[in-house]
Amino acid sequence: MVLTKTMIIDGRDHLLGRLASIVAKELLAGQTIVIVRCDQMCVSGSLVRNRVKYAQFRKKHMNTNPRKGPFHFKSPARMVWRTIRGMVHQKTARGQEALGRLSTFEGIPAPFDKQKRVVVPAALRVMRLKDTRPYTVIGELAHSVGWKHKDLLVKLEGKRKAEAAEFYAKKKEQEAKKKAAIEAAAGELTKVNAVLAAAGY
Repeated sequence: MVLTKTMIIDGRDHLLGRLASIVAKELLAGQTIVIVRCDQMCVSGSLVRNRVKYAQFRKKHMNTNPRKGPFHFKSPARMVWRTIRGMVHQKTARGQEALGRLSTFEGIPAPFDKQKRVVVPAALRVMRLKDTRPYTVIGELAHSVGWKHKDLLVKLEGKRKAEAAEFYAKKKEQEAKKKAAIEAAAGELTKVNAVLAAAGY
């Protein structure tokens, strides 16, 4: 099975573990996947709890030479990448190939900002977590443990959203003009439409 089309997943408001397990399965099946807006993905539990867990995780290193690992990433995209890496059996050739088909990004960089994005309903926070339960946004966790690019990302995402809103306004205007033109020409096109309808169009 060769899946040539790249799937672009919008990670906003997805639960990390649930999305990671689904993505890992798809990667092993041969799908190429790009996850955008990793900074807006969520993990269950409060920020305080998740900061404590991350602090315990950061203590894990090689006793005699910590430079050899394990390495603890601070950026949300790399946190997501590392989570998925643990689910694809990455010490085999098949796992390495699967991992090579994965890309993760904070925000929505070009060219993915102008391509169709999808969500995974089975991993959405609103579908899987009670609304009374606390949760942590990965971008907030990363910022609290030393990720330095939160402000830059807010600025870039603001610019992208402004451009997207302008594009959408133009698109709506063009659609309204097209609809008005079709309605204006409806009387002239009755015979043509009747012929097309008879031909099955």
